[in-house]
Amino acid sequence: MATPFVFSRDIATATTIPADWYTDPAVLEAEKEQIFCKTWQLVGRLEQLQRPGDFFTCSVVDEPLVITRDTAGTIFAFYNVCKHRAGAVANGPGHRKTLQCSYHGWTYGLDGKLMNTPEFDGVENFDREKFGLTPVRVDTWGPFIFVCLDEVTPSLQDVLGAIIPETVRMNIAEMGFYKRVDYEINCNWKVYVDNYLEGYHIPIAHPGLFKLIDYNEYQVITERYYSKQYAPIRAKEDNLYRRNLEKDEDAQALYYWVFPNLMLNIYPDNIQINIILPLGPEKTVTVFEWYLRDAKRPGVAEDFAKNFAFSDLVQQEDIELCETVQRRLRSRSYTTGRFSVLRENGVHHFHSLICEHLNIPMA
Repeated sequence: MATPFVFSRDIATATTIPADWYTDPAVLEAEKEQIFCKTWQLVGRLEQLQRPGDFFTCSVVDEPLVITRDTAGTIFAFYNVCKHRAGAVANGPGHRKTLQCSYHGWTYGLDGKLMNTPEFDGVENFDREKFGLTPVRVDTWGPFIFVCLDEVTPSLQDVLGAIIPETVRMNIAEMGFYKRVDYEINCNWKVYVDNYLEGYHIPIAHPGLFKLIDYNEYQVITERYYSKQYAPIRAKEDNLYRRNLEKDEDAQALYYWVFPNLMLNIYPDNIQINIILPLGPEKTVTVFEWYLRDAKRPGVAEDFAKNFAFSDLVQQEDIELCETVQRRLRSRSYTTGRFSVLRENGVHHFHSLICEHLNIPMA
């Protein structure tokens, strides 16, 4: 690790994690192994596996994966690595009865079992039952598919906790995928998460958003593996978050963050998810996806265009902030900062989980 550090569990006395944790390549490598490989990662959507035989490929940090639905309808996840000479057993999304390595033609069932090994006669002490694809934990929630590379990480249900019952009335499973946009940002992935986890900067940095929400009632509630930001929506007829609601229908925005890199921004008639993925110590991609309720209703394209324009404006404001911070984290004048007890408990919670997973001492 870079600068030695002891994290304080008391936000009133705590300092933020050291600046070089946002720039040091060795820290990122430790985070990949100790954080990203040991947490649930959102990798796809159930609609990508609608039929038995459907599959798609993805990755978690540097590990190639393939997700399948077998003929019985069961969803599996495996390392996309042939057990012969490490070829790829799948490429892109597709539909097949089996998975076949593109190198030497070894064939696997959609359940990962080794089925065929061409021209392999004469090989001794070869137990094909031990040469199936290596499985990965996989689970679903709503329209989403998650994987976890670690066997002892708590279940997805345990990690999501109260998010599941709290969002039942939102009918998340009925919201369909509508649009994806990727933003590459010149900052460390933690800079972007830090920024997301507090509303402290909203009055200064996001004047448009500030007008739509009741900032005085803005609060962050932290749980074991996630936090929730609650932002009541102002009762204005032209408020874009109230569009498509009945006049007296409750309007609120729920912002969930799930450690380490998933944001669930839930509005009355849509969900926006953000997945934050490191491309390097000082480069990050933020994946934005939108899911809409009743995506075929009249006027949805026009409404979404307005929502997207506003979302993109807020994102561009955040990108400027995050890139500005990243450049200044290298300044000799800055090592650590302090937390606002009132407004930055979400960031303090995030830093505590970072330190926990990296085995950093805490006091």
